[in-house]
Amino acid sequence: MLSLGFSAGLPLLLVLGTLSFWLREAGIDRTTIGYLSWVGLAYAFKWVWAPLVDRMPIPVLTRVMGRRRSWLLMSQIAIMIGLVAMSFNDPKVALLPVVWGALAVAFGSATQDIALDAFRIESADMDRQAALAAAYQTGYRLAMIWAGAGVLWLAARAEVADTAGYQHGAWHFAYLVMAASMMPGVLTVLLSSEPLHRSLPPAKNAWDWLRGALVEPFADFVQRYRWQAVLILALIATYRISDVVMGIMANPFYVDMGYSKDEVAAVTKVFGVIMTLLGAFVGGVLSMRLGVMRVLMLGAALSAASNLLFAALSTRGHDLNGLIFVISADNLSSGIASAAFIAYLSGLTNVNYSATQYALFSSMMLLFPKFLAGYSGRYVDAFGYANFFVATALLGVPVLLLVWLTSRQNGSIKCT
Repeated sequence: MLSLGFSAGLPLLLVLGTLSFWLREAGIDRTTIGYLSWVGLAYAFKWVWAPLVDRMPIPVLTRVMGRRRSWLLMSQIAIMIGLVAMSFNDPKVALLPVVWGALAVAFGSATQDIALDAFRIESADMDRQAALAAAYQTGYRLAMIWAGAGVLWLAARAEVADTAGYQHGAWHFAYLVMAASMMPGVLTVLLSSEPLHRSLPPAKNAWDWLRGALVEPFADFVQRYRWQAVLILALIATYRISDVVMGIMANPFYVDMGYSKDEVAAVTKVFGVIMTLLGAFVGGVLSMRLGVMRVLMLGAALSAASNLLFAALSTRGHDLNGLIFVISADNLSSGIASAAFIAYLSGLTNVNYSATQYALFSSMMLLFPKFLAGYSGRYVDAFGYANFFVATALLGVPVLLLVWLTSRQNGSIKCT
């Protein structure tokens, strides 16, 4: 699970955060970079094809390897092919091939997530699930450091000395290394045993299959919370909106402010991840002591307020100490908010539909913010970074109201 967690965490930044840094350095305008963030919507819609991964065999491969391992291997191969395709194409010369490669990586990564969740759950009994989850999360976080800081460090080392400006060869080398970094996960799949087959009741027809996979879990949620379900769903759909919309323009902002690859790698990708983990720990402890809803409110307020620090930083130019302070505050806030939000979502699920309902909730969490984030570059081009960061902070104000209204429903929101 450590190795497979690494394979799961590697692709995410390579088609979102790190890619936006590469594109901006290549001279791609911010409006286009914003639109290209819609590639990440693949993660928000993975519940659509999750039932196919759960039930549909892959010809020949499933017979040889089993259902879970065959889907894992196919998705990993798709990720590697996509990363190689991205590396061989220069976005400054031809952007579309890079986009197609990023789409292949995103869909392969989302499919890997689906298959990997099932593989983990079916590979051990309940007593060992916590250990598997811990190993998975450790591998995932290590991969995010490698795909965030590592790729920037590799690109910086591969640059030709005494050659100023953008160099595609450096990014070509870095993304090839990232593709090769999927190999531990591939070898793990090949050397692992297939989990015990879990028999599923056959569906009588397409509607029966759709009802069991999607309609019944959602209907159960509506029946349990009735009219308050609208309020809860509104909160789920908007809670992370300040962070998600702001995050798309973070890397272009670093490039435009003159921060080097090494500075961004060290401060935002390594130190920032550590601060996020610290925030998640603090958020978890506070949630147990103060209650989930109070920490949910705290996380929403801090996440919105930290965006104002970016607005202040945008007026200072290249300020490394300022960047360290802002990243510390922002990632700590993000960790606190994430811990409380995960606890909140988990408390909403019915154990009979836990996997499907949690997938729906987590997808809904990303859908609207990711869509809105696609226009972030256009907003920056029109009004500048300072106004953009202030606007993303203001997006968090309605979220505070939703948390307050939801917290008043003590009789229906069990996790309070």
